[in-house]
Amino acid sequence: MSVINPNETATAWKAHTRETAVQLYLSGADGDAAALVGARVAGFPISLNVAPVTDLIDPEDLAGSAAAVVQVDPAEPTSLMRFEKLASSTRTPLIAAAYEPPLALVRQLVRAGAHDVVPLPLDIADLETSLLPIRDQIKRNASSANSANGKMVCAIKSVGGSGATALLTQLAIRAAENEERVGREVCLLDLDLQFGNAAFQLGLRPQLTFFDLVEAGGRIDGELLRATTVQHPSGLKVIAAPASLMPLDAVTSEQIIEIVDIAKREFGTVFVDLPSSWTNWSLSLLAQADLVLLVTELSIGGLHRARRQVDLLREQDLASVDLRVVVNRFEKG
Repeated sequence: MSVINPNETATAWKAHTRETAVQLYLSGADGDAAALVGARVAGFPISLNVAPVTDLIDPEDLAGSAAAVVQVDPAEPTSLMRFEKLASSTRTPLIAAAYEPPLALVRQLVRAGAHDVVPLPLDIADLETSLLPIRDQIKRNASSANSANGKMVCAIKSVGGSGATALLTQLAIRAAENEERVGREVCLLDLDLQFGNAAFQLGLRPQLTFFDLVEAGGRIDGELLRATTVQHPSGLKVIAAPASLMPLDAVTSEQIIEIVDIAKREFGTVFVDLPSSWTNWSLSLLAQADLVLLVTELSIGGLHRARRQVDLLREQDLASVDLRVVVNRFEKG
């Protein structure tokens, strides 16, 4: 078997930096297949493997590949068996390729596990059409994995003026400095929609705020989210509260959760400053938080409000939330 991939030379290839490619297993490099060598289709580089259609393909050779295009010859039953065996032993998406494939063959290949069947000689446009759904699925899987690995820390206040925002911003700055050393990012999302002043306390003057994300509606993505942030010298990314008072019920739980999920995918760790008043969406966020900081003062009013908030979490079946009570402005006397 010969392998043709000008993107991977003996001097340049390194396992840990190898780019996800699409493997072509064809019996020859004639026509458009030759033009695919060194090309990119659907954003993937192409790696051409020239071998008879009866040669077995080791499933381990597909590890880390975006997809594999495997030639099938209906006149060679062994090639059909090869495809069926490969499909049953790999999770890499397979695309079958054949010269003028009859409908019966297409059905047989799809039942065997083919994501699609393309005609030979290969046409770049046809291959692109087949690979686009696979590319989109890879992106969705990556986004879900990143979101699952992201962390969210929420701060709630027992009473206004307890210093929760000041404590949260300092904690976020320290986290951002630590994460920057290992190439990761941290974001602070100010969701105190009426009285949030995290950006002001950090000496920042944002051009865009959380309000712009709400206005964007369904157009929110990672790029827009990043454009809304303003950066602190520590590296902390901040999404500021709206410049004008915004009703707490102007956003839904679905909107808030979507924004936070995108922030977790983009930045990894997200600190969220919540309003003093409870809403359905603030409770929904707490249910998904990895850590909740309840900031209070050592006063009768502060401790009473803090106890009521702990009771509320229990009533909402949120007793399993990792809750830490932080007593601010405490002095021994």
